[in-house]
Amino acid sequence: MKHIVAGIIAHVDAGKTTLSEAMLYRTGALRKLGRVDNGDAFLDTDDLEKQHGITIFSHQANLKYHDLSLTLLDTPGHVDFAAQTEQVLSVLDYAILVISATDGVQSYTRTLWQLLKRYQVPTFIFVNKMDANGVDRNQVLKQLQMGLAEGCIDFDNDTETQTDIPENSYEEIAMQNDTVLEQFLNSGKLSDDTVREMIINREIFPCYFGAALKLTGVEHLLAGLEQWTCERISKSNEFGARIFKISHDEKNERLTWLRVTSGTLRTKAVLLNEQKVNQLRVYDGVKYAVLPEVEVGGISAVTGLTETHPGQGLGNEPGGKPSAIQPVLNYALDPKGNDIHACLTALRQLEDEDPQLHVTWSNHLQEIRVQIMGEIQLEILQQILAERFNLNVEFGEGSILYKETITKAVEGVGHFEPLRHYAEVHLLLQPAPKGSGLTFDSNCGVDVLGKNWQHQVLTNLRAKEHLGVLIGAPITDIKITLVGGKASIVHSVGGDFREATWRAVRQGLMMLKARGACQLLEPWYRFSLTIDQTQVGRAMNDIQRMSGTFETPKDSGTEMITLTGTAPVSEMQGYMQEVRAYTHGQGQLECVVDGYQPCHNAEKIVSKLKYNPTSDLENTPDSVFCAHGAGYPVPWNKVPRMAHVEYTYSQEDLPKLTNQTKGLFLKIWYD
Repeated sequence: MKHIVAGIIAHVDAGKTTLSEAMLYRTGALRKLGRVDNGDAFLDTDDLEKQHGITIFSHQANLKYHDLSLTLLDTPGHVDFAAQTEQVLSVLDYAILVISATDGVQSYTRTLWQLLKRYQVPTFIFVNKMDANGVDRNQVLKQLQMGLAEGCIDFDNDTETQTDIPENSYEEIAMQNDTVLEQFLNSGKLSDDTVREMIINREIFPCYFGAALKLTGVEHLLAGLEQWTCERISKSNEFGARIFKISHDEKNERLTWLRVTSGTLRTKAVLLNEQKVNQLRVYDGVKYAVLPEVEVGGISAVTGLTETHPGQGLGNEPGGKPSAIQPVLNYALDPKGNDIHACLTALRQLEDEDPQLHVTWSNHLQEIRVQIMGEIQLEILQQILAERFNLNVEFGEGSILYKETITKAVEGVGHFEPLRHYAEVHLLLQPAPKGSGLTFDSNCGVDVLGKNWQHQVLTNLRAKEHLGVLIGAPITDIKITLVGGKASIVHSVGGDFREATWRAVRQGLMMLKARGACQLLEPWYRFSLTIDQTQVGRAMNDIQRMSGTFETPKDSGTEMITLTGTAPVSEMQGYMQEVRAYTHGQGQLECVVDGYQPCHNAEKIVSKLKYNPTSDLENTPDSVFCAHGAGYPVPWNKVPRMAHVEYTYSQEDLPKLTNQTKGLFLKIWYD
């Protein structure tokens, strides 16, 4: 029997969980069909999910359809929980993307599509709610091809032979690959294996149509999954697994959810730092079976591991990609009389479960701050703290998570030489493409700086969150390269290079600030605003007032018009309430984080926050030199003329490096 792992993903309210229920019911895994709005859905098992009528956590179910054994992973649909959906994508063989026929391709649908592309997940599409009035199948398919990919092909034949592809779809399939097209024109046929391979390569995306609530079209989708999928076969017998989720059961036992990618995982196996696998659980909804072993391809929740995290690889499986979904809002916790350290302990456990919930503790202010995606996530977080930990707390007004980057290249220098210590480090800081984060490299010969010291520099670059010098926000989209340095045979120790490395980063940033080459970034939303035609003028004025931009609205043939565009998160916070007010509850606003862009009011923010980078002693840009047997501080702007090692790059070289790096990185980025 063929076994595959498939995840169901969708925009909120598209009918994702309803489709999961229908698939389980059709295959006999459920005797009674549950409903999300009734609070009895098989996969929405958490009380919070029943209260809110949405999926908040990923869940597992198992079903069999003829010769297909399918592990189904249901994922959250709300944008605030996109990080949990992203974690699941790394372990999927296939995805089932659910589209609402009445809503079509939404902003968040496009975000999910980009994530599927990022993780190269072959995708089937199920268009739900086809029973709604006024829905035109051909029009929906055309929207999928224009909004997602030309390879969205109708695979749904309205015949009893459910696996037959409509005759007119074969030519469309062939047109997605030049070699296949040539074969098709010569023979007039396409083999099933060719179609399967094109699905795996994400050249085509089979589309099925139906109404999950009425169980129509579900059988065709199941038949398509059986016919057109391939089982993943590992070439290695050595154990490997990828972790995609951390949770705690009702007894507060920590569960590490993973997929075995090669070999076999057995109980009592030693995986991490002498930690043993105590139990191997295979869940089906809330119930689970304890197995002695899980073979390749299997999904299991493992007990006994305490140092795991989503995206981590075990055995011969490498680590995964860094998450593309990052929090953009910052809230301070009001403990409301609860012990602050009890609150911190609870939040640390929740942070363990969700890596995109960032928790910070200020010992100086005795304050906890959380970084999250949006207000719905904050509301759920507050309820979890109350129900799981008996902590009734509140959160203060949210603030924006800014970031900083650079627009020019610079060579930063850090020197650390108190008595009987010595290290000097030269780092080249270069602008990198949007969304690339921080990358580190070395271009320094071992004759200049020994391999061990180079390792110390690169390790210390990764060891902390580096802050910018405009407002003290984290830096991003910068490539930092070790280009020079010096050690003492007698006096240098590892800690010296830590100090010199961190100071070199800050000194370089201060040099750029003096040249006006530091840039403040803020998160922007991509929005979709649907209002009555009579309200378009008001909406356009609002968007311009919020420093946003919008595309020319398209006439949909109805009284409602949809405006799409981008605007700063800081300006659009609370705008939903305005929309509800002036549209009398008829308007709809959808916002999806579109990444970081230059801050629209940078001067105002910098002036308001009054950050002094030279007073931030934990992130000082100054260096320490030695004279007459004692160390003494040297301000950042005087370091260049006192450095012991000659600069690698001249002022004439740096502009060329900026342009060359941008060109190289942008080519890689867009490719």
